[in-house]
Amino acid sequence: MADALLSIQILPRTPGGESVNPYVDRAIGIIKASGLPYRVGPLETTIEGDLARLLALVKEMNEAMIQAGCPSVISQVKIYYNPAEGASMARLLEKYPDGK
Repeated sequence: MADALLSIQILPRTPGGESVNPYVDRAIGIIKASGLPYRVGPLETTIEGDLARLLALVKEMNEAMIQAGCPSVISQVKIYYNPAEGASMARLLEKYPDGK
């Protein structure tokens, strides 16, 4: 059972002022490769899982930005942690099935 939701907006400072889009795509690829449930939104991506694994994923994304040539990166992170009952995107969104 997942015990946390983590939303992240990753803002890499790109080499030469390039577009951040390819770097954000790379970060989302890391999330996808994790196998954890996730939802991409217009301003952030939310991931469901064990808190320790989610925090390790944040570290992995930040390190990937540096390895890709970004001199620095800002990650804005929000965490919902509920170890007693678990955390689920579906449960939190059940009354909004159409996203409205």
